[in-house]
Amino acid sequence: MKSNQVCLCHVQMKLSDGSIAENTKATNKPVKLVLGNESLSPALESHMKAMEVGAVKQFTLEPEDAFGPVNPAQIHYMDRTKFSQESKLEEGMIMLFTQPSGDEVPGMIREIVDESVTVDFNHPLAGQTISFEIELLEVME
Repeated sequence: MKSNQVCLCHVQMKLSDGSIAENTKATNKPVKLVLGNESLSPALESHMKAMEVGAVKQFTLEPEDAFGPVNPAQIHYMDRTKFSQESKLEEGMIMLFTQPSGDEVPGMIREIVDESVTVDFNHPLAGQTISFEIELLEVME
């Protein structure tokens, strides 16, 4: 396969504790992954480039090769007053935050203590060793 090809795949991702983070077979909704546009880690792309349609491949990636390590600079402590009064904040919920540029980024509420809200802007799977099972269904141009 070459760069900028769209691959239709079934993907299952398991965490090191055996829990399933994603399983597109369970929902029968394969995903489209694009090679070469930097949306996938280089390690994940290298595994996929070696695949042919119909193949199923299993492999494990360490955090730095999957969704990256947890970056402490992406964890922010915000005052509760920065959230609307109607917001029902709960630990574990993911909210969209508007950046000064107008772009929206997801952040996970990690902790709420009195008037302090800890928001983690790392990818939810950052810092995790991930075992992948990928089935390549189709390569589209």
